[in-house]
Formats: sequence, C-alpha cells, structure tokens
Amino acid sequence: MTEDIIGANLRKIRNAAGLSLSKAADLTGVSKAMLGQIERGESSPTIATLWKIAKGFHLPLTALIGAPDADQPDPAVAFETVQFPGSIAVKIIFPFDPALGGETFRISLTPGQTHVSQPHESGVVEEVFVLSGDMEVLRDGGWVALGAGEGIRFRADQSHGYRGGSQGAEFLNMHHYPRHVGVATRG
Repeated sequence: MTEDIIGANLRKIRNAAGLSLSKAADLTGVSKAMLGQIERGESSPTIATLWKIAKGFHLPLTALIGAPDADQPDPAVAFETVQFPGSIAVKIIFPFDPALGGETFRISLTPGQTHVSQPHESGVVEEVFVLSGDMEVLRDGGWVALGAGEGIRFRADQSHGYRGGSQGAEFLNMHHYPRHVGVATRG
C-alpha cells in the first residue's frame, strides 16, 4: 500500500483544516499516535481507520487514498490498486468529483471473503454493480445475493458489507455524498 501517499494526504488535510494531531484525533476518533504514524508513513491503516478519518473530516475516501495534489486529476490517469492488510483491494476508477458528489471504486473479493463496514457520513448512498463472479451485499440487516450484471443501491450511513460468493467477485462501488462532504472541517 502507498503509506507515503496516504500520510501526505492526511497531513495536507489536517494542516489545511488548521488542526493539531490532538484535535484531529478528537474529530475522527482515531488516536493521536495512530494519526502521527499514518502521517509519517509508519503505519498501514485499515480501510476502517481511513473511513473514520474521512468521516471525521467530512471528506470522501479518495481524499486519503488518491494521488496528493490531484485537485483536478487527469481522467486518463490510471490509479493503482490499494490492497488493505487482511481486507479488500480497492482501485479508484473515478476520484471524488464535487460537482457530481461522488466517486467510484473497483473492489475485489476472494471466495467467502467478508468485509463489513461501519456507517459512513450521514446521507451517503452506495451502489454496487457486479462485474464478474457472485457476491452478497449486507444492507438493512440482511444479505442480498447478486451475480454478474446485477446491482443494488443502499444507504451507507448504516452498517453494511460485502461477501464474496463461491467464485469471489469484482464489482464497481459508487459512493454518493451529501453536498457538505468534500470540505474538510476547520477546528
């Protein structure tokens, strides 16, 4: 994983918001020590930790895992896949676009692999579209089976998750954010 990119992005976001590590820890629920380790590239954060940080700063996930200084990314640029330790692999397809209020990822699940996500920012909606394989999506407390060519939309401001079927799955995951997301909180 690109710990240096994530660390540089976090430092830039925190500094732009005028926050100390202590204030950022209060805002995100991630310890000051962990935030410092991430900023220095000394830690490989989990996707759950990055979502806590994104939620605390009212930012999309690509603000943390995308290329630094890519305020206006070139749509022709190919993004690397980020393999989170012991978890899912995520590739940015379309980084966050404030005009559209969304971002799109390609996610890989191995057979039987389960990823349960804590609630995102209030008002976030996700769409899943299965490219290949089969999977289940946890929404509203129940698992919904999906095969290639099928999709589902659900509220992501509640617990939700993904589980790879017998073949595993590749799927597009679109996040749609409320209007206030994309501007870091100032402390």
